[in-house]
Amino acid sequence: MLIIDGDYPMAYGALDLNRDLTRPIDEIRAADADSDNVVMASLPEMRRGRIAVALVKVVGRIARPGNPLRGFRGAESAYAAAQGNLAYYRILERRGEARILATRREFYAHMLTWQTATAYESLPVGMVLGMEGADPILWPEQVHEWWAQGLRVVSLAHYGVSTYSHGTGRPGGLLPPAAALLREMDQAGMILDLTHTAEDAFWQALDVFGGPVLASHQNCRALVPGERQFADEQLRALLKRGAVIGVSMDTWMLYPPGNPDWGATQWPPRRTRFPREAVTLEDVADHIDHICQLAGNAEHAAIGGDTDGQGGRDGAPLEIDTVADYQKVAAVLERRGYPLTDIAKIMHGNWQRFFETWLPA
Repeated sequence: MLIIDGDYPMAYGALDLNRDLTRPIDEIRAADADSDNVVMASLPEMRRGRIAVALVKVVGRIARPGNPLRGFRGAESAYAAAQGNLAYYRILERRGEARILATRREFYAHMLTWQTATAYESLPVGMVLGMEGADPILWPEQVHEWWAQGLRVVSLAHYGVSTYSHGTGRPGGLLPPAAALLREMDQAGMILDLTHTAEDAFWQALDVFGGPVLASHQNCRALVPGERQFADEQLRALLKRGAVIGVSMDTWMLYPPGNPDWGATQWPPRRTRFPREAVTLEDVADHIDHICQLAGNAEHAAIGGDTDGQGGRDGAPLEIDTVADYQKVAAVLERRGYPLTDIAKIMHGNWQRFFETWLPA
């Protein structure tokens, strides 16, 4: 069965972690043996796992007091870093490793190629370009420049406070430039990703933004306490807007007793607070099922791996060694009685329908 991964911060692995993601996974692991983030994905491994498309991210955070992750001291540097991420994806496309899918026609044609293929080893992996945290958009009108370069999805914040919004670990609402940015995004046709948006900002953004929304890697607070998850009322608001919600493979978001303190001054919180064996694909299926139960159908739940952004293999459920193991989700859902038609929607069909609807013609 084909898969669409709703969140793969691929350029982070290639540039920040210095990995050649065109190589087989075993070669990358051997070259990266000293890392505590054991790589799960590469382009050959995605093909082996029949991952036809991923929503890949560009990132360039600005450093601010209280933000837990590394950032740049200047806005210009954050912009340049995100442009470097974009250049990485473009050279993969030039080399035939990937295909940037900026229109619904391109998306449809790419999926048709994968759906009719009998072998995947030589196929380019499809990529929809997204931005995690809007700091690289230096002024609201600049979103049109990013649109012209193929960017199609933007989230307002990541960890901490961005130029436009409070995000994970920093409660609060939208900041003054956000309304103008959301209006420009709406005019351009950009999709708003509400993942990592602080709760007050979440509701304010939905009030201002009239365009399509999604949650690329977001789990359910009803199952795992913590503000990084969405409460049921937030999930229902997304469902009302026709969103697709990608369930993350991050064990921090799946461990039933709840999250660490995302706003803690000591970062990162220690993963050793629970063993890897404590989280399995049954937990992933619980979140998928919760979204389906809220929706009353299987039209909105999907995969949103946060692949390798969530800590790699040791931050993934027990059964996941590489991204190819995402295929195992289908078997878990089948054991729970999901029909194959609904499983196909969750594995790829819901993201496919969403992007073939909301990407520009």
